[in-house]
Amino acid sequence: MVPVNTTHTNSQDTRLLDALGAGNSSTRLQRALAAGTDADPRLIDALIARCAIEPDFFVRDMLTWALTRLPPEITVPRLHAELRSERPQARSQALHTLSKIGDGSTWPAITRSLLRDADDEVARSAWRAAVVLVPDGEQTGLAVELAAQLGRGDRNVQLSLSRALVALGDLIEPALQTGLASSDPTVSAHARATEQLLHDPDAESDVAKRFVALGPERAAKIEEGEDPAC
Repeated sequence: MVPVNTTHTNSQDTRLLDALGAGNSSTRLQRALAAGTDADPRLIDALIARCAIEPDFFVRDMLTWALTRLPPEITVPRLHAELRSERPQARSQALHTLSKIGDGSTWPAITRSLLRDADDEVARSAWRAAVVLVPDGEQTGLAVELAAQLGRGDRNVQLSLSRALVALGDLIEPALQTGLASSDPTVSAHARATEQLLHDPDAESDVAKRFVALGPERAAKIEEGEDPAC
């Protein structure tokens, strides 16, 4: 247990929040770097608070790094609490940070509601965290849960889901069958693309380019020979 001087902590948190709220992203990045270098547990609340609202990707990533530098027995419970936040970014960033910490106690906190979160960025973070933290014996159930969302979202979301599924290995084959047999062309095309990536990881760039250029629905029609433009 780390002793905390509440008065000192509140003052330090306030100064850190002020620095992390600077208008210049480079200033915020440097302050997050300094916080991680110091690795002072008394800064945890300020760091987590900023994660929920920081607009710059690189600063958010530095905030995550700073949090991974702190003792997991302190950070993990705080981040679990963030998973219930009403702010999508707070949930997404907490999931990302938890995946970097890699603490096995997080697995039960990655709920079905997070894996199916209405916010695509939260769901993508949940998928990535889940495949990192899933314990032995739970992979098949996770594969089924992820495969049930084939066809979801735009091409970037679909590529994220495919990557998460492929990370689970060959055991996703049974879970893909329902998608492959779907009458929805977007779902079946997504399942085929995922199956292709599973058997040929080097094909990711080709699959990604195809979906970016065509979109999943037209890609599906081309695969079925139904697109008169090709």
